[in-house]
Amino acid sequence: MRHVDPGRVTGLVEDATAAPSMHNAQPWRFRWLSKRHVLELRADTARAMPHADPDNRALHLGCGAALFNLRVSAAHAGLEPVCRLLPDPAEGLLVATVRLDEPVVASAVLSALRPAIRRRHTSREPFTEQEIPETVWRELREAARAEGAGLGVPDAWHTQSILELVQDAEGRDSLEPANSEEMEGWIRTGPAASLSADGVPEYAFGPFRHDGRAPVRDFAGRHRVADRPAATFESAPRLVLLGTAEDGPADWLRAGQAMERVLLVATSHGLATSLTSHALERPDLRWNVRDPLTAMGHVQMVLRLGYGPGGVRSPRRPVGEVLDFV
Repeated sequence: MRHVDPGRVTGLVEDATAAPSMHNAQPWRFRWLSKRHVLELRADTARAMPHADPDNRALHLGCGAALFNLRVSAAHAGLEPVCRLLPDPAEGLLVATVRLDEPVVASAVLSALRPAIRRRHTSREPFTEQEIPETVWRELREAARAEGAGLGVPDAWHTQSILELVQDAEGRDSLEPANSEEMEGWIRTGPAASLSADGVPEYAFGPFRHDGRAPVRDFAGRHRVADRPAATFESAPRLVLLGTAEDGPADWLRAGQAMERVLLVATSHGLATSLTSHALERPDLRWNVRDPLTAMGHVQMVLRLGYGPGGVRSPRRPVGEVLDFV
């Protein structure tokens, strides 16, 4: 077995932590067990959101996305990531272990996605009306299936319904101070925007939406951002639903991996991407997001895809803060 030095492990984790997470909370920790060639991935519940994510579903999605990036980075480094989800029932925070072996046959499919890890950013910008080719749609669906999830494209009627559910969630938030205060804790404005290593900085807010229907959460809220422009967004945004048959922690981890795989494939094809979980943060609204005409049991994320600006890089915590060596 090839020796995996600390520098290589650090590089793998650096790629892993480029994954998206709710409000860029980055709810993960890693531990390298050098004698076993095993990297442990743990959920960091200190970065949980009890109001918006009481079951830690979104937290698991973020950890799953980081796990997929780790798999891609390992394949690119010529290693075989052998993963186990939730390997120890007695350790609920241990969400996955990854043993790094030398591959019998290198995964060229995963390795090819590695450049997209650094290019993928959440875009809160308007997208154009350009159609997405059917060949790309097929690849996106296959990316979700490869990770045990499904990807559905809602029709015009269902898209309208989802947009109305997002508006409902926004209205409820305005009436519940606890939710607003929780989100405020992850917003970075003023000098903190350039100094913080987590959260959503003001330079990533995107323009103010004065027209259009795209479900882009406005993190500015009551904050005034100097020179922030206004823009017209899509009137008919292209939304896709990513879901699983079941709805437990292992399913959330699979969904997180599927979500990141879809995002990286989309990025590889020049698509801009963003995520919207607003209507999924409330159990009664979340059930209504699913398309009753499909077999998708539980929607885990709503993605917005299109052609347009790719967004800006959000800050990340230094690897030394999230990786321990044993």
